[in-house]
Amino acid sequence: MENNLYELQFALDTFYFLICGAFVMWMAAGFAMLEAGLVRSKNTTEILTKNFALFAIACVMYLVMGYQIMYGGGWFLSGIEAIDTTQVLADSAAEGFGGASVYSNASDFFFQVVFVATAMSIVSGAVAERMKLWSFLAFTIVMTGFIYPMEGAWTWNGEDVFGWYNLGELGFSDFAGSGIVHMAGAAAALAGVILLGARKGKYGPNGQIKAIPGANLPMATLGTFILWMGWFGFNGGSVLKLGDINSAHSVAMVFLNTNAAAAAGAIAALIVARIKFGKADLTMMLNGALAGLVTITAEPSTPTALQASLFGALGGVLVVFSILALDKLKLDDPVGAISVHGSAGLLGLMLVPVTNDGSTVMGQMIGALTIFAWVFLASFVVWYIIKKVLGIRVTEEEEYKGVDISECGMEAYPEFTTQ
Repeated sequence: MENNLYELQFALDTFYFLICGAFVMWMAAGFAMLEAGLVRSKNTTEILTKNFALFAIACVMYLVMGYQIMYGGGWFLSGIEAIDTTQVLADSAAEGFGGASVYSNASDFFFQVVFVATAMSIVSGAVAERMKLWSFLAFTIVMTGFIYPMEGAWTWNGEDVFGWYNLGELGFSDFAGSGIVHMAGAAAALAGVILLGARKGKYGPNGQIKAIPGANLPMATLGTFILWMGWFGFNGGSVLKLGDINSAHSVAMVFLNTNAAAAAGAIAALIVARIKFGKADLTMMLNGALAGLVTITAEPSTPTALQASLFGALGGVLVVFSILALDKLKLDDPVGAISVHGSAGLLGLMLVPVTNDGSTVMGQMIGALTIFAWVFLASFVVWYIIKKVLGIRVTEEEEYKGVDISECGMEAYPEFTTQ
């Protein structure tokens, strides 16, 4: 009878992992729609191609080597195909009901691989409208196969950093990846943007900043709603189990806090934009919702609903000023990805000790610095090598005509004249 209960718990927790992974996979569509909506029509096909291709490459590279680096399991997942039922039941009995999660390693791989793709999707929007497609895909191979898995091993798997220290032992905590996923993606994007340079016409000779509106704001709004929905899997799945009362309640609180932070972030950004610009800015509101989501991702299980709302609102306020600051520095990010995922990601990490006694301010600072330094420096080196070997930027004429034609040979809206 007891074995039957453990089998049921194993099945339920494995199924929950898979469903949450599917939710996160759907975020790939959200990123594709958001980015396609915020670029000009002449660059739509290329941005969609990047998002689709990066997801496929992430899945392959994490299968080939990334999961092995981060968690073990064998190259090409050679160690997780079989399952020992006797051992599973023994592990379940040792943990007891409500103990540590026991689930299929294959479901863990699926849940982890969609996180890798999420980190890479952040890079896509930041370098949009002027980067060579194949150079971007070359970087994707290294980012998803090596750079991300390394910092993931030091954090979620608890491996020593270069043999020196374990971030968890220093009081670092990142529940679902504000730093490990989002800030890491922003760091890789920042390195690429610095080497790539701004879009032509974005900044004037005297420092003027020219707004370059996206071509399809309904699509961008749809993408944001898809991301908001997918985030329930992103944060909810990170509870790691569902099959007991405490875990089920924790999942419910994570869903509640995730939603509250997104809503508060959107409202806060909308109000700040109204004060700053005198108008309701849709794109700032969309980024405010995403910033609220990124902020709460570091710890969605321990805050109260009020605290989650306040944290999300702080993220929504921060992202507006971060986007404006990057523009002043002439760091051209067409979709605001570096601000949404980098600035808000750091904020989320630093807010964890407010509600989680298992973390420390110093541990969070060291963890954030380790993640940013590793990903930024490694990415800068890889981007630089690609720049020297393949080049990373299209020609000025190709940029003017749109990278849809030069990189993909087709337009997303062929019946219209590109502007």
